Amino acid sequence: MANHKSAKKRIRRNARRADINNARMNRIRTFIKKAEAAIAAGDVKKAEEAIKAAQPEMARGAAKELTSKKTVGRKLSRMSARVKALKKKA
Repeated sequence: MANHKSAKKRIRRNARRADINNARMNRIRTFIKKAEAAIAAGDVKKAEEAIKAAQPEMARGAAKELTSKKTVGRKLSRMSARVKALKKKA
């Protein structure tokens, strides 16, 4: 256990940040799941709306360094490609 005042403060701060980061990641995952569900259902309009809603959340997560910018870009690119394929199919 920490003995210094600054170390105790750091532990409290780390716990607060962990809670905030977990909430942000859960929010991002929820948006991604909604987009994935819409794509799986074959609903192009819902899928496009879900991706538009997910994009700023994912970008915010990358800006806060919860995920890599490249990971966000890759996921968005793949989801967009799947929606584009759905459009061609319909």
